[in-house]
Amino acid sequence: MTDHRIRFLQLALRAQALRFGEFTLKSGRVSPYFFNAGLFNSGAALAELASCYADAIDAAGVEFDLLFGPAYKGIPLATALACEYARGGVDLPVAFNRKEAKAHGEGGSLIGAPLQGRRVLIVDDVITAGTAIREALAIIAEAGGEVAGIVIALDRQEAVDPGSSRRSAAETVAAEQGLPVIAVATLHDLLEFTGANDDFAEQRERLLAYRETYGSLTQR
Repeated sequence: MTDHRIRFLQLALRAQALRFGEFTLKSGRVSPYFFNAGLFNSGAALAELASCYADAIDAAGVEFDLLFGPAYKGIPLATALACEYARGGVDLPVAFNRKEAKAHGEGGSLIGAPLQGRRVLIVDDVITAGTAIREALAIIAEAGGEVAGIVIALDRQEAVDPGSSRRSAAETVAAEQGLPVIAVATLHDLLEFTGANDDFAEQRERLLAYRETYGSLTQR
């Protein structure tokens, strides 16, 4: 497993953004783990998280020149990532959207750098149903930007398609939009990580059972 994946999982556990237990998801499924990027809630945690994102993006080789953070969790993620690149000498513009368009002042639903003519990388925490990402794609297209790819923190690699394809949310978005979806880490990485530490033996068995039931076709 690559270094940035290990660093990310270690950070997520320390911040309790990644927890093991019994969690009922919005889908009604009972999951043995839960991820909440909102718990990366300090400057140090966000800086380390951004470093993991940057390494994952660089490894994927995606070319872009603007970072876009969908409201709400994507906003601090894209901002922290821009700061990480700036530390390395790359000054990237950043933009994000409001949930509701503003009718006064500068108006509109977009804040930050203009998207016109830019190759845009969407920065978010997860893709659950893909609704927020599709909204972001529409906003970027309307503003004249071209989406270069999507980067998320964790890909649960969990089937959301009830059909025979059994694709995950990330796989569905990638296939529908023809875009690369980069994950800092995946369920596969989490299984490898827990398998390398005897302290996580029980959690790993529950993760394997969950994947067997709900994993996308590529993970079963």
